[in-house]
Amino acid sequence: MEIARQYLLVGFTHVIPFGFDHILFILSIFFLNSNIKSVIIQCSVFTLAHSVTLGLTAAGYIAPNPGIVEPLIALSILFASIENILHQKINTWRIVIIFLFGLVHGMGFASALKEIGIPQSHFVTALLFFNLGVEAGQITIIFCAYFFVAIWFKDKPWYRSRIVYPISSAIACVALYWTIERILFNQ
Repeated sequence: MEIARQYLLVGFTHVIPFGFDHILFILSIFFLNSNIKSVIIQCSVFTLAHSVTLGLTAAGYIAPNPGIVEPLIALSILFASIENILHQKINTWRIVIIFLFGLVHGMGFASALKEIGIPQSHFVTALLFFNLGVEAGQITIIFCAYFFVAIWFKDKPWYRSRIVYPISSAIACVALYWTIERILFNQ
């Protein structure tokens, strides 16, 4: 139980408050469509995908290059935020894109687990509860965005122009900066 509690907390804090890039990605998922059920489904697909590559990386089956993975994570945030500006509803291929981005993010999450280590005797438990902590952090972000923003304004005719576009534009600017920074300085 101690391992479960410890890794649940590590997963949650990896998102809130320490996962600024993760927070921006989840917000980018949220602002295309504020339907809470749809956003949680997308979030869960993202978690499923990053669980796969996180497990493979943590077990040593794959060894991704951070110089490639970190810029790709920033690009995934940039893509999702720009999609919010260009599209007004969810396209059918979005779930596939989110899954693919989740695979990339999972390789990035592995660095967090490498810092604290995973006990080999409790590998599956630690990995499972880390992912549950990440999912709990993501759902917390979704509910905060929903209850502080969407529930009040999503039906307003100006919601996209005054809330979605400016927030998505700000996220895109940060993600573009991170992409350039990570390409130039993470080699």
